[in-house]
Amino acid sequence: MSTVQPTRLAPNLIEHFYRGGDRIAALRGIEQRSAFQPEEWLGATVSRADQEPGGAIGLAKTLDGVLLRDLVAADPAAWTGAGTDHGTSAADTGILVKLLDARQRLPVHVHPDRAFAASHLDCAYGKTEAWFILEAEPGSAVHLGWSEDVDPDELDRRRDAQDSEWMLSRMNRIVVERGMGILVPAGTAHAIDGGIFLAEVQEPTDLSILLEWSVTTSTREQSHLGLGFDTVMGAVSTKALPQAELEQLVVLHDLDTRTDAPVSLLPAAADPYFQLFAVAPESNGTSPVDAGFSVALALGGDGSLVSETSGDTVAFTAGEVFAVPAGFGPWTVDGTGTVLVAGPGAGWPATLTAGGIR
Repeated sequence: MSTVQPTRLAPNLIEHFYRGGDRIAALRGIEQRSAFQPEEWLGATVSRADQEPGGAIGLAKTLDGVLLRDLVAADPAAWTGAGTDHGTSAADTGILVKLLDARQRLPVHVHPDRAFAASHLDCAYGKTEAWFILEAEPGSAVHLGWSEDVDPDELDRRRDAQDSEWMLSRMNRIVVERGMGILVPAGTAHAIDGGIFLAEVQEPTDLSILLEWSVTTSTREQSHLGLGFDTVMGAVSTKALPQAELEQLVVLHDLDTRTDAPVSLLPAAADPYFQLFAVAPESNGTSPVDAGFSVALALGGDGSLVSETSGDTVAFTAGEVFAVPAGFGPWTVDGTGTVLVAGPGAGWPATLTAGGIR
């Protein structure tokens, strides 16, 4: 495996239909140029779906302007340790990470699972995702899953009528707070209130089924992945998500806690899809983050990423983002910083093959 260093990534703000982005700009130490830059895609080697084929919107770049996708594709063994024998592109890192700063409510929507994506979209990944709350205005909430079984025919009628109130009134509402991690299984209807700033980790696709397009700039015909609603609604669960199951999708972590071991920030059920850790050393040196591709975001403080293999160090300050290659080996954090570390699921990429979670 080649030895390569963590690479600083340039800001990658995304224009979108909804307002927000000021908290991203403040964290990253950059200027917000539009009131409609509510997302930043971190370490992305996949691009947004709603553009011409071959479009580059969403793709992460280094400070020198080089696409991370091209770096990974040129040396996948060094970057991911996975080679190219797992049935996806050489640039596949197994994960997509975003910052999302919503100043208005996002629509009710659903993402397909891997089985649906494989059979209908020729894609190895669905879009299970998770949210980690960085800031939230008092009383702001997310909506996750149905609180009661929903009749599929009734849902079709309410979707066509764009009856937002009906949909939201039948969803579980979770008031969020800083440090909360929430898993959103594929197939589960969900929405996010305005006032929430979060880090989102997900499978590396941009596949969304809009049940509520009227609050976006999309049309009905842009809301069903090009498959038609008769087909795509097969990816949408209409079963209730009971309270007991809902509680298993939510965990809470005190982001001010410092410990010399990486701390998982998501429910255990997320592990096959992606992993997210907080690394906030109490003293110099931490238990290492395992070798493998990861995206590292310095939430605060400063310090260094230190390779356990080579002893190489890469300094960081608050707001910086790095793509960390597998070839850096296991690594630790020195200093006063708090670093969010996101990586592909446990066992990736074997989980994409028969016998895995696909």
